[in-house]
Amino acid sequence: MKVAVWDTYVTKKEGSVMHFDIIAPQEIKDTTVIYGYGKDYLKTKEQDGQPLTTKECSFCHIETVRPQWEAEIKQKGYFIIEMENCE
Repeated sequence: MKVAVWDTYVTKKEGSVMHFDIIAPQEIKDTTVIYGYGKDYLKTKEQDGQPLTTKECSFCHIETVRPQWEAEIKQKGYFIIEMENCE
């Protein structure tokens, strides 16, 4: 399976910037769907309501799915890689 990596930077409510990647099947090109995945993730981090648009999230590249991502992608439709300030 090939997946698209969407590079995402969201300003948290307290001002620091979260950096995470949204991993989704490459067939999903509708940014509304991708941003929905990001917004679902932000809710889990108590950051719901923060802006998530083309300014914060952009397509980066396509790669082969990694085994540790695959089950979650099949279950939820996406996988999040936490990079910086995601705690």
